[in-house]
Amino acid sequence: MSTKEYVKNLIKDPNIASITPTSKMGVREVCSKMDLSKKVVIVEYGPATGVFTNYLLKRITKDSLIIAIELNANFVEYLDKNVKDPRLKVHHDSAENILGIIKQYGVEKVDYVISGIPFSLLDEETRETIVKRTSHAIKKGGKFLPYQTFFQKDTHLMNYLEDYFPRAHDQFFFRNIPPMRIYEAIK
Repeated sequence: MSTKEYVKNLIKDPNIASITPTSKMGVREVCSKMDLSKKVVIVEYGPATGVFTNYLLKRITKDSLIIAIELNANFVEYLDKNVKDPRLKVHHDSAENILGIIKQYGVEKVDYVISGIPFSLLDEETRETIVKRTSHAIKKGGKFLPYQTFFQKDTHLMNYLEDYFPRAHDQFFFRNIPPMRIYEAIK
């Protein structure tokens, strides 16, 4: 997808978090928190043009699975046309529906959920629903790894993570435009 097309989607869709995709260094930083040396099931909320998706597909095992959940129909179409890999399943749906989506693949619990969806733009009920259902979808020892723009208030996400996960912390990552706040919530 060209930069022009990406910006058109940004203007039309208030759910897109950033004017630019995450930097390669930002992708590496978030993904470094996952063990990709064994079979894993990863759910990705808001894959957009697949920056994280493509990175992960190059590193996961042949028997691993990525389930991408994307609200923007243009991004769903782009991923379907441009990312051809049987380990990727793309859904035009909301992250709120994670439990039903993973069950379609006979999966009860996943290893990791990564998320670029902008929690600051969601209402309180939707934020809580997504975090709560995500916590139910992750197996013990698994992780929820949302990344957000650096100026997020704790009320946008951290407070919810602390409510639904035994351990949660964050870090700031400045080698991205805009800088990111990366969260790690461990089940």
